[in-house]
Amino acid sequence: MTSVPSPTPWSTGLPLSVFVFAMSAVTLIAIGDVLADIHPVVAVLVNVVAVVGALPTFLLWRQREVWRWVAWGVAAAVPVAWGVLLLG
Repeated sequence: MTSVPSPTPWSTGLPLSVFVFAMSAVTLIAIGDVLADIHPVVAVLVNVVAVVGALPTFLLWRQREVWRWVAWGVAAAVPVAWGVLLLG
């Protein structure tokens, strides 16, 4: 007996990813900006350590039905936030 996979819940998953993207990007930019006022190297180190430390969790979350939307939102926010910090 094989189980039929349930349809992908795009109508609830995408808004969740967008919300997580916005919150993660704003948080990373705000923290990075404050740390850059202290010293730019501190900002880079803290951002890299935070992302590398959280990476195993997000890699596992990609395989969960609900948490994958959160993982994709964060994964999209990190490079955008880093780009804003570098250009700003």
